[in-house]
Amino acid sequence: MSQHDSSDVATQPDRRSGRGRGRGNLVDMVSVQLRRAILDGEMRVGDKLPSEAELTRQYDVSRTVIREAIASLRADGLVEARHGVGVFVQSAGGRGVSPLQDFDPARISSIIEVLELRTAVEVEAAGLAALRRSPAQEEAIWEHLAAVGVAIDAGRPTIEADFAFHVTIAEAANNPRFRDFLMLFGPNVIPRAGLQSGMAEAAPPEYLRQIQSEHRRIADAISARDEEGARQAMRVHLKGGQQRYRNLIRRADI
Repeated sequence: MSQHDSSDVATQPDRRSGRGRGRGNLVDMVSVQLRRAILDGEMRVGDKLPSEAELTRQYDVSRTVIREAIASLRADGLVEARHGVGVFVQSAGGRGVSPLQDFDPARISSIIEVLELRTAVEVEAAGLAALRRSPAQEEAIWEHLAAVGVAIDAGRPTIEADFAFHVTIAEAANNPRFRDFLMLFGPNVIPRAGLQSGMAEAAPPEYLRQIQSEHRRIADAISARDEEGARQAMRVHLKGGQQRYRNLIRRADI
């Protein structure tokens, strides 16, 4: 695959088989979405989760992925399985839920706080990814970069693809704690995810292409095994995000 070809939609992962992403990553993505539905009140205490077959169809993954995702929620105390009946929401907070998941992505001040924290973590992850990434991990970074570009060109939401790009870099650091950090937040860690009713829907293509240009510089440095270049590219990307949202705070209509 050409590193700079962002138009080949055939490179998108086969979600059901897990090819291109890995089962562990699919489990994380499903559990994050189910967890968010519970924390956001879309599913309330006492509600029954959809059946395993329904969840398999909804997320287009295997039954094994669904079972492991639900096991993760059970370990956090969010759901309980009742034999022969189904799985039910038992807590809106869960005894194992990190307070990091309670940030408010609709508040610009909260977004800036998380961006500052991400900068402290992801700059190092990018540097380690430049040193440690395998050929397969490098390929995955370029594939997810391409997926963001395809979404931009098609006028589709880019949040999930953007999040996957950052998670793939964290995985390439080959220290699972970097990925765990991002998965605590889920896709809402992407700043514009919490502002869908405002800034995100109005984000012009040139803004998204600027973000994508920053992504490409990160990928270039990791591909070149340029440790300091990767750190600097990620720092510029995340600090630029901080400044963009500080500018929004100063706007009278925010």
